[in-house]
Amino acid sequence: MTVPGGRWIQHWDPEDETFWKETGERVARRNLFFSVLSEHIGFSVWTMWSVLVLFMGPEYGLTPADKFLLTSVVTLVGAVVRVPYTFAVAIFGGRNWTIISAGLLLLPTVAAFVVMEPGTSYSTFLLVGLLAGIGGGNFASSMTNINAFFPLRKKGWALGLNAGGGNIGVPVIQLVALAIIGASGGPRVLLGIYVPLILVAAVLAACYMDNLTSVKNDTGAAKDAARDAHTWIMSVLYIGTFGSFIGYSFAFGQVLQTQFGRTPLQAAYLTFIGPLLGSLIRPLGGRLADRYGGARITLWNFVAMAAATAVLVAASMAKSLALFVAVFVVLFVLSGLGNGSTFKMIPGIFQNKALARGLTGEEAVAYGRRLSGASMGLIGAVGALGGVAINLAFRQSFLSVGSGTGAFVAFLAYYAVCFGVTWAVYLRRPAAPAVRAQADTEKKSELSYAEV
Repeated sequence: MTVPGGRWIQHWDPEDETFWKETGERVARRNLFFSVLSEHIGFSVWTMWSVLVLFMGPEYGLTPADKFLLTSVVTLVGAVVRVPYTFAVAIFGGRNWTIISAGLLLLPTVAAFVVMEPGTSYSTFLLVGLLAGIGGGNFASSMTNINAFFPLRKKGWALGLNAGGGNIGVPVIQLVALAIIGASGGPRVLLGIYVPLILVAAVLAACYMDNLTSVKNDTGAAKDAARDAHTWIMSVLYIGTFGSFIGYSFAFGQVLQTQFGRTPLQAAYLTFIGPLLGSLIRPLGGRLADRYGGARITLWNFVAMAAATAVLVAASMAKSLALFVAVFVVLFVLSGLGNGSTFKMIPGIFQNKALARGLTGEEAVAYGRRLSGASMGLIGAVGALGGVAINLAFRQSFLSVGSGTGAFVAFLAYYAVCFGVTWAVYLRRPAAPAVRAQADTEKKSELSYAEV
């Protein structure tokens, strides 16, 4: 199969160790690197409104509730577009879609550059915020593409690195904003910096990435993944990890300004730290999951997230800025760690289901890859909706009680639910029906649900 101007790889078998060592690893790593670059800028564009609202002082005429609603809209679109972006890889090719999706980032960036000034209507800001949401879709297409390049034994590390490198786009745009605010620059300076970066990402993807002919859209796989209970169970867990990360990334600066009276510059000094550490640790979450089992890491991670949130409630009630910031940063780190461990679980779960059905060898690998690839788009989209819920929860909490305390109590309850679900479905003995089926084939495989 050839496409004019395209770079298509006809044969790809990463599970073959000889192929992987001689050819596959080098090609996969190259595609991973440039995929991360494009996804990184996509995350920056998606979350740019978390920074732009810091520039929007009283002259813009927006209340804190208006700003939380604006960031909620941006997050919502980013979640929704992840579904079509997942399928776009097979339609256009991973390389080709990376070029297209990078180019599309020019739309929200240029639009925001045009309207970012006092006197612009709130409805216009909402409309431009909708455009920024397309940056959230780059994650789904990138993860689908990279998932096809790496063997099962390397997926935790590869997907964690891919997602972590993309997630770093959040603190990077916040750091750039800090420098611009500190230099008394305006929001248009920030937006102007990203236009050439978007063009560079598109050109590098065209020069160095590849398409895989083996990646095809399988509507049957999508339907099977949507009917599988594990897809929705993992969506619940991913809301708790990635939903927290992206939701807090949008909301942290606004909470500091609204609840603790920080100026834009003072807020910008603090907002990047949590997203940065949470992004950097995501590959470690995948690596730990590769070694100790994703379910085990995820379980204890939710325990730690709940404990950190309980301290946040206390810090919020005591109005202790130092404790609040310190623990919020810890919560960011834990959300990043959980991002890596939960995404590692997905390929292992469907590989396990293949073994439970009596499949072996390449047949089992193909079954697991087929369903895990289809489920990742759905899980990523639903997980991102957690960011919407977090911003809406903060909006309601500030409207009701004048602080974020009520929202943190709700988050604490959700982490407790995630802990219970992880334990009950993936670690409890005796296990759920799907896991009992796996137990019947225990002699056929060393992989258990505790190790996914």
